[in-house]
Amino acid sequence: MTQPLLRRLFLAGICSAASVSLAQAQNEPIKFGKIDERDLTGQNFVADSAAPAVVLCDFGRSTFDYNEGQFRVIFERVARIKILKKAGYEYATVKVPLYHKGTTEEKMTALRGFTYNLVNGQVVKEKLNTESMFREVSSPNVNIRKFTMPNVREGSVIEFTYTVASEFTFNFQDWAFQTDIPVRWSEYRAAIPEYFDYKMLMQGYEPLEVQERTEGVTQYSIRWSSSTDLRTGERESGGSGVVTPRVTNYRWAMKNVPAMREEPYMTTTDDYTAKIDFELAGIKWPDEPYKSVANSWEKIDRDLLSEDNFGVQLSRAGFLKEQLAPLVAQFSDPAARAAAVHELVRRAVKYNGNNGILSTGTLRRAYDQKSGSSADINLLLIAALREAGLKANPVLLSTRNHGRMETNVPLLSRFNYVVAHVALPEGKQMLVDATEELAPCGMLPYRCLNGVGRLVMTTPGESRWVELKPAERLLTYRQVNLVVDEKGGLSGKVHQEHAGYRALDQREQLRKLGEKKYLEEITTGHEGWSIPKYTFKERDAFHKPLTLDYEFAAAGSETPVGTIYLNPLRYFGTSKNPFLHEDRRFPVDFGTGLDETLMMNITLPTGYELEETPKGMVVELPEGGGRFIYNVQPGQGTIQIVSRMSLARPVYSAQEYTYLREFFTHVITKQAEKLVLKKKV
Repeated sequence: MTQPLLRRLFLAGICSAASVSLAQAQNEPIKFGKIDERDLTGQNFVADSAAPAVVLCDFGRSTFDYNEGQFRVIFERVARIKILKKAGYEYATVKVPLYHKGTTEEKMTALRGFTYNLVNGQVVKEKLNTESMFREVSSPNVNIRKFTMPNVREGSVIEFTYTVASEFTFNFQDWAFQTDIPVRWSEYRAAIPEYFDYKMLMQGYEPLEVQERTEGVTQYSIRWSSSTDLRTGERESGGSGVVTPRVTNYRWAMKNVPAMREEPYMTTTDDYTAKIDFELAGIKWPDEPYKSVANSWEKIDRDLLSEDNFGVQLSRAGFLKEQLAPLVAQFSDPAARAAAVHELVRRAVKYNGNNGILSTGTLRRAYDQKSGSSADINLLLIAALREAGLKANPVLLSTRNHGRMETNVPLLSRFNYVVAHVALPEGKQMLVDATEELAPCGMLPYRCLNGVGRLVMTTPGESRWVELKPAERLLTYRQVNLVVDEKGGLSGKVHQEHAGYRALDQREQLRKLGEKKYLEEITTGHEGWSIPKYTFKERDAFHKPLTLDYEFAAAGSETPVGTIYLNPLRYFGTSKNPFLHEDRRFPVDFGTGLDETLMMNITLPTGYELEETPKGMVVELPEGGGRFIYNVQPGQGTIQIVSRMSLARPVYSAQEYTYLREFFTHVITKQAEKLVLKKKV
């Protein structure tokens, strides 16, 4: 549900009565208050035993009426849910978002609900106390009405129904067929009169069981007083009449929809959930030409540049002139100057964890308070870059947990973040964010690696889409010198480097845990390990790899052994396959590329040799998508192992998932291979 420019649609006059003929003969899939008693037993839910709850039926319907001089959207919902486990109790709390603007708010009415339990073979139902409904503020324009069903236990069936009346016709009710628990049946119906033109955006990977469209007629009875006649457009001193616009009736349904599960390396489940969204594109009154009300990106650009908490703020960094002057004098190279300004802003204002595209106040206030949202910080960064003589402009984007960017749907609500774009000589460019204390200039936070962003330029027609390409990768390099004694004990030295996004991640961990606990994390799962000596380097040189050198030791048995079984890479390699499921319907999104290199030199105890040399391996993903190399090279009293895994692309399609899963299987299997060392006779 989104908000284009048109806030409310008014028709002049006062409604005396309204009757709607939906021309939909299909029976409703659920009758409130009439449950199937078999649903109170467990026998119908054997297939769903792993789920905490199951949606038995979710039915919604949106229609229009005409009230007090304007159209309203009337949304009715009836839902029934089976609670299977204690973990499913959360589904007994229902949240209903209600949009508001000024003094006008969507109104929720006709709330009813029952909880059904089977007690001593008898059905016992308990009524929802509608007075126990709570109100929460979700955003500046959305309030939440929340209620909790009574006396819920394992095996309960709950059902509820409510109606929402909305004067905001742009905010036509969207519908999700899929949720994070299984859904037996989900159905949505919509009856839309010819006056309103909506874009309907269907997404997801689940098939529709029902998709119907029929045409009919809707009738509205209207009385007007000194207003414009809806039918003729002429001013009238008073009167009444009936309008009978055509109505299009839609019906969509899905059956046995699986739960949308969280998967490794995905943006947000909302990107892939089966649902339908609506956007008001235009209106067409009788005897009047079609009027488009859908936004355009160009208009969004213009509105933002004139917005007090966005474009206007970008020229208000004069208070930083004294701090910026020496940086301008010192750095003539634009990239170096941008880095210096980035460091100034990054050190001056700390990120409070809140995201948005509009500043929460003036940039001076955020600077003085030394804390702000991502918009406060990055709009200040853009303003400071401009004050320093650089060509800087805002880039709007949607973070990974906010959802993918639909460039063909011009909606401001698609954005929830802003970063800086800096134009450099020779057509080069840099994307800069100052919210991360431990990231170098030019590295976007991982949360921002999500497709494309909108570069908003001051000159009309120059705004464009830019790819949010990561400037860095996830890079890890380890060199291990390992010494094995005749008792199977281990000792050695490790030199490891984390670069790119891996360095940012590890620097954050190091700051959070401290050196001692960071080292404890390394030894976790490595029984008997001790790290007597270690050294960190480049902790604060964010443009360089974070380096750690340490020594380690692990005792073996009490006496020498004839055969030593060694699994050296399990301490340093990939421990498990992140892709457990056999199939996947949506892309694998790492955000950036990956390289992990491990070089190990093993010194054998005197008189021991490698019984059998493991075979080398080279595995490649199709179309250059990645490569894994593994090689074991025995020497005189030594063994050298080289393992390197490289993923070239940040995103892999669902069709490539099988190859990617098999690729990781090979990596883990090979790195888990044991070396058998035997004492020479």
